[in-house]
Amino acid sequence: MRRRRGRRDFEAFSLSFLDVICCGFGAVILLLVLTKFAEPILLEQTTEELNAVIQSLEEELVEIRGETRIVNQELVGRREQVSEVEERVARLQGDLSKLESQYRATSQSSQVSTVVEGKLMEARQTLTEEMKRLLADSNRPQFDDATIGGVPVDSEYIIFIIDTSGSMFNYAWPLMLQKMDEVLNAYPRVQGIQVMNDMGQYMFTRYARKWIPDSPARRKAIIDTLRTWNAFSNSSPVEGIMEAIQAFWDPEKRISLYVFGDDFTGRSLEDVRQRVAQINRADAAGNRRVRIHAIGFPVLFTQPEHVQRSGIRFANLMRVLCDENGGTFVALNELRR
Repeated sequence: MRRRRGRRDFEAFSLSFLDVICCGFGAVILLLVLTKFAEPILLEQTTEELNAVIQSLEEELVEIRGETRIVNQELVGRREQVSEVEERVARLQGDLSKLESQYRATSQSSQVSTVVEGKLMEARQTLTEEMKRLLADSNRPQFDDATIGGVPVDSEYIIFIIDTSGSMFNYAWPLMLQKMDEVLNAYPRVQGIQVMNDMGQYMFTRYARKWIPDSPARRKAIIDTLRTWNAFSNSSPVEGIMEAIQAFWDPEKRISLYVFGDDFTGRSLEDVRQRVAQINRADAAGNRRVRIHAIGFPVLFTQPEHVQRSGIRFANLMRVLCDENGGTFVALNELRR
């Protein structure tokens, strides 16, 4: 009897132990299942948070790049201003040196200057009957009186018509560049600039029949290019004047032409006058479409008398054209700068 009772007690203990073990394993398995189920949710939340952080950093990067671009543009502008100031200082120092040199050389050159000035006065006074009649019949148009040194500077657009012949290029070019710079300085800011030779050939072909925008960099490029520009010329400003008026006249724009030259080889002064008067017609108030100014360079007045004739003809022609077209003719009396 004892033996049987002891076997039942052992069997009961064994079954309870197995139940406990099974429940424990079941609990562990349940915990593992719950843990694995929660992992995708946590990963998704973490991914969204990281994407938000990345997007915020990218937006900050774009803003930083934009600010950097603005700062770089301001830096370039400041550098250009510094460069312009340095160029102006260098130019003023050069002008001062030239003035000092001219002052020292005045006593040595007074005799030559007197001869040249005498020739110039002779050219001014030697008018043919035809030229006297032209001047007598001309009616000078009335414009607003805004002048510098007697030259009106009220225009918003300026066109340079330059004689590029051998006599000008070989003997008057440095002085021509100086006068070009002086005219530009008389107009601190304009709406448009153009440069062509007396044949109507544009210095910048990509701007043919278009205005060159005004800026310090553009002005510097004009002067730099002009230093070596030596296009063919027939020493007659007629073609350039005609092209300038035909291509650029606009009733809403105030335009001035500046003719730089030293001689005129055309046949008839009257023919040129009539052609210019026809295309540069006056309105009801007597104002012409464009102003015409001119600067005469005394290249030929130091030469023999028979060579001076074309220089005298240029002076006479431009005096009449400037007088009839609201402009001013400036005759230089020496080639030194």
